[in-house]
Amino acid sequence: MMIKRIGILGGTSPESTVSYYMHITREYTRRFGNYAYPEILIYSVSFQEFVDWQKTGDWGAMATKMKEGFQRLAAAGAQIGLIAANTLHRVFDEVAAESPIPLVHIVDATASAIRKEGISRVGLLGTRYTMQGEFYVERLAKHGITTLLPTVEEQGEINRVIYEELTRGLIRPESKAYYLAVIDGLAQKGAEGVILGCTEIPLLVRLEETSLPTFDTATLHAAAILDAALD
Repeated sequence: MMIKRIGILGGTSPESTVSYYMHITREYTRRFGNYAYPEILIYSVSFQEFVDWQKTGDWGAMATKMKEGFQRLAAAGAQIGLIAANTLHRVFDEVAAESPIPLVHIVDATASAIRKEGISRVGLLGTRYTMQGEFYVERLAKHGITTLLPTVEEQGEINRVIYEELTRGLIRPESKAYYLAVIDGLAQKGAEGVILGCTEIPLLVRLEETSLPTFDTATLHAAAILDAALD
């Protein structure tokens, strides 16, 4: 079997980047019972640069940096790649158009899992850039999936927890309780499932703790690139 070498654009944040590596390697071993998983290259960017650019809305600078990252990954031998963050998919199309290697989109991987469950209305949790941006909702809509969002006030607190706690490896019970309450509220609005649309959220909220079927984007994205590497 010819297995493609995977390139991960990571570092935003370290926690999610580690989870991708673990998911890819462990899922391979779960499927095949051995350790011949794909070779994996990681290009870890400066998270602070991306936080600053997000605050100022400089998505062009982020796209440029990501293009450079995939150029470096390709030069190092990567044959297929992904962006290990939901929010940065806002500029996916621009980055993918100039990437020297094919990229796997996180929303497509997530939407495929949602449709397999027969679900068409989902709640979305993520950074405020993900929840308020059209890129996520519109791509889900192309798959026939309607998105429900938390209130503006809830979005602010969800975003705060991500940047002030989860990206620093801080797990607080009161934040877990808040997220679970938001998910319950989305269920009352008619959501049939919920997307954990930030790759750090599964560090806080476990799938078995929620009142709705939950879709962990990091795990689904990692499984999708493993499939692509083995194809």
